[in-house]
Amino acid sequence: MHIQVIKSKIHRVKITQAELNYVGSITIDEDLLDAANMIEGERVQVLNINNGERLETYIIKGQRGSGTICMNGPAARKMQVGDIVIVISYASMDFEEAKTFKPWLVFPTDANKLP
Repeated sequence: MHIQVIKSKIHRVKITQAELNYVGSITIDEDLLDAANMIEGERVQVLNINNGERLETYIIKGQRGSGTICMNGPAARKMQVGDIVIVISYASMDFEEAKTFKPWLVFPTDANKLP
């Protein structure tokens, strides 16, 4: 049996940009992606602490060290600059493996940088 478990989480980052006229996705600083073991194109869930919105999208790699968290396309209507969000990805794995799996958890500073 396989189950879905949390693989990676970037906890409490601030949205720095919102680009409505874009195909869609979330752009994330490459430093944060590396720390969270996330990759470009990976499906993620974005949870907005400010308004309770939850949505799924995919990652676009942002400029390393920039602190960029940009909501692109339709997501820019649900989340705006200054909102605090949590970005989560999941993995499918064997039930027994999942019992001992340790996810990558990242807790950035207020400036969306690694501590």
